[in-house]
Amino acid sequence: MRALPRKTLAIALAIALVGVIAAAASARGNSPAKTAKTAKVCVLLPDTKSSVRYELFDRPYLAKAFKAASVSYVINNAQGDQQRQRSQGDQCLTNGAKVILVDALNSGVGASIESAAAAKKVKTIDYDRLVLDGKASYYVSFNNVAVGKLQGRGVVSGLKAKNLYSKQPVIAELNGAPTDNNAKLFKQGYDSILNPLYKNNTFKKGPDQSVPYWDNQKARTIFDQMLVSTGNKINGVAAANDGLAGAVVASLKAHKLKALPLSGQDATPQGVQNILSGWQTMTVYKSVKAEAAAAAKIAIAIIKGKRVTWTNATINNGTRNVPSVFLKPVTITKTNYTLLFKDGFLKRSQVCVGTYRKYCK
Repeated sequence: MRALPRKTLAIALAIALVGVIAAAASARGNSPAKTAKTAKVCVLLPDTKSSVRYELFDRPYLAKAFKAASVSYVINNAQGDQQRQRSQGDQCLTNGAKVILVDALNSGVGASIESAAAAKKVKTIDYDRLVLDGKASYYVSFNNVAVGKLQGRGVVSGLKAKNLYSKQPVIAELNGAPTDNNAKLFKQGYDSILNPLYKNNTFKKGPDQSVPYWDNQKARTIFDQMLVSTGNKINGVAAANDGLAGAVVASLKAHKLKALPLSGQDATPQGVQNILSGWQTMTVYKSVKAEAAAAAKIAIAIIKGKRVTWTNATINNGTRNVPSVFLKPVTITKTNYTLLFKDGFLKRSQVCVGTYRKYCK
């Protein structure tokens, strides 16, 4: 067998090393077995594909809260795999968890996890996403209809800024996963702003499609098809999060089209960069720090046998009303993006880098 040239061998070794690092990063979501076996709180995160928030923000904030309270914990990420998330839930129960925070991939898997937990008298908390027909004792999130309303208003403001509002602009809607109840609530919110404008012919309703699994690559294909079906005549887009908005931006650039009014959500580094460079109109900042703290506070109270007296809402999950903590979302635009730095949500170095440095204040 002929020996590989040194350069080829070096490249092969580098690729192998990258694979090892990626595998380690993927496995980072699961604490060592010793920790898992003693964890009183078990957190089930859904993926890294729908949003970077889960590993970038949720994990460290939750970990910090549990450490501060000296409560043992394990944090798992299902990486988009329903069976893996169910198995992770079962493992939590096997290892004696007293509370499980469930950020379910969908209500089906979430309900099965919560039913299994209830059978063992283990409390569950719906985290960020409501599990329809579930058995959670509490729900911690944002008012997701209000999030959608901010997105709808953001598109309207963008159209006015570009002098398109009075020109019967065509609006496309790129919705989140049809299996995610939050996506349904976001759409309910922005449709409450946009539907009256469709009805009175101020705006024209364009393509309206959901993106399976919040998959950004699928979103790119879907928006490419939207452009083809309308002959590139789309004047604004209600996109359900920054990942989907990024797919719209990539499509517009590939088709050599100009920026248009475009909503987003999650205040991701890429989303803020797109706002600063003029490709995205706004995003919605949901303080994951506050959300994680609220969920952790409830979990810790349950473990320590204390009453939870600070819920501020209820929401019906299809079978019952769930006591809830709803936090307030905030619109982020070019005018106030530095709030994200002041709150410690993002670092300036995550946003103001490379070609985006020139846009930062």
